[in-house]
Amino acid sequence: MFTISLPLLFFLIVSPSSSQPTEFFFSGFKHLIDPNNLTLADEAEIEKNGVLRLTNHTHFLQGHTFYSSPFRFKNSTDGRAFSGDGFAFIITPSKNLKASSGQYLGMLNAADPGNLSNHLVGIEFDTVQNLEFKDIDDNHVGIDINRLVSNASVAAGYYRQGSSTKQNLSLKSGKPIQAWIDYDSIDNVINVTIAPSSKRPTTPILSFHVDLSPFLNEFMYVGFSASTGQLASSHYVLGWSLKINGQAQTLDLSSLPSFSRPPKKHTALTVDWELEIGPQRYTYHELKQATDGFSDKTFLGQGGFGRVYKGTLKNSKPDVAVKRVSHESKQGLREFMSEISSLGRLRHRNLVQLLGWCRRRGDLLLVYDFMANGSLDKLLFDNPKTILNWDHRFRIVKGVAPGLLYLHEGYDQIVIHRDIKASNVLLDDQLDGRLGDFGLAKFYEHGSNPGTTRVVGTLGYLAPELFKTEKATTSSDVYAFGALLLEVACERRPVEHKALPEEMVLVDWVWEKYRQGRMVGGH
Repeated sequence: MFTISLPLLFFLIVSPSSSQPTEFFFSGFKHLIDPNNLTLADEAEIEKNGVLRLTNHTHFLQGHTFYSSPFRFKNSTDGRAFSGDGFAFIITPSKNLKASSGQYLGMLNAADPGNLSNHLVGIEFDTVQNLEFKDIDDNHVGIDINRLVSNASVAAGYYRQGSSTKQNLSLKSGKPIQAWIDYDSIDNVINVTIAPSSKRPTTPILSFHVDLSPFLNEFMYVGFSASTGQLASSHYVLGWSLKINGQAQTLDLSSLPSFSRPPKKHTALTVDWELEIGPQRYTYHELKQATDGFSDKTFLGQGGFGRVYKGTLKNSKPDVAVKRVSHESKQGLREFMSEISSLGRLRHRNLVQLLGWCRRRGDLLLVYDFMANGSLDKLLFDNPKTILNWDHRFRIVKGVAPGLLYLHEGYDQIVIHRDIKASNVLLDDQLDGRLGDFGLAKFYEHGSNPGTTRVVGTLGYLAPELFKTEKATTSSDVYAFGALLLEVACERRPVEHKALPEEMVLVDWVWEKYRQGRMVGGH
């Protein structure tokens, strides 16, 4: 658990309009002159001590707060953005964001991680490294324009007065941080400055040259957005100052309200090696309650290494899938948890996300994203209610491909899945495909040579060279993906035991049809 607390300054220099707000100053939020000036949405609330809390210590939440009236950002005559200097988490044309929690920061969502029509400008204070969005680390400040891949970013820090040496600054320390953002429409530059005190450094930590005019509407809302994902965190705003045409009133950290950290939850005793595990640890009671005691009515099916149940966690909106694994060997459990530590750091929208875990004696419980439409093989072969048309099929395999590319090239290590098949492709409520079940996955350093290992996987998907070299590689994964493409296109299992000998293995059968020039029409 960690907390982020920010007193904020936001300055704009614009031409005032009698119908538009011109300034505000919140030195805390306890005694608002007009409570209607702020719009709070989702989990955001003002605590009794006057602190604005965007999220609490709960997983997969999002919170939003906006100044209720829009501000004028562009000259209506020439469409040019006004100059301004100050800070806002987000500048958006609407207070009603179609956003998701987790890595989407409550700003955008999986269906729209970036679009030129969003007209959204955000300054992110990010505490989780998401390689899908090319984050530089897990403690950085970024400028986001219309998308979650930052246009510019830098590790969080500041420069002391008169010094050119950068001082590191942890966004997860739980201590107040003051932030300023300047935008100059003459020089077309955004400057971001942060500090652990009210004394503003003369040198910004981040500068980015951009003309915001094409990205802003004439009138826009300013506010804050925060979210939690598999790591529980709390986000607070202690104060906020803004003024049109002139210097905004200065915020003094010493005069702002303080906040109390959420109480630490009691957890089971932890052995030394478990401290290195990345994902959230749940209690056995939480998961037993979420799955109605692992009852038959929540049972989803038998997956690799164990039985899978549907669960609903308390204070968490999305449903989850809970896999119950039995490991009696302490050594085997430790090795398996080492793999879980690595899997918990994999983040891509086309992978089934490992959310957390629980260990109780010989039992190991793994918590994953819940996929509402189950596995691809069931929709292909088990007389499903939903029939997949060609658009659906193309969309599914098109989703799996970037997930596989991320495993091979986008992560810190090379990840060989070793068991790509239709039953390990899971479908969400929009029928988007995600690759799951990493029970056989192996991790290698980039540039290293994978060692020999026993051949594992599923017949029909295994590359021929595996039986000679006994080395699983990215190429053997790609072969399995090719077999999956044929399976989806032909709607035929990779091995049909009841077929004629020459038609039993799908890849061989299709290859022979190709050699005969009879690819269309099957037989």
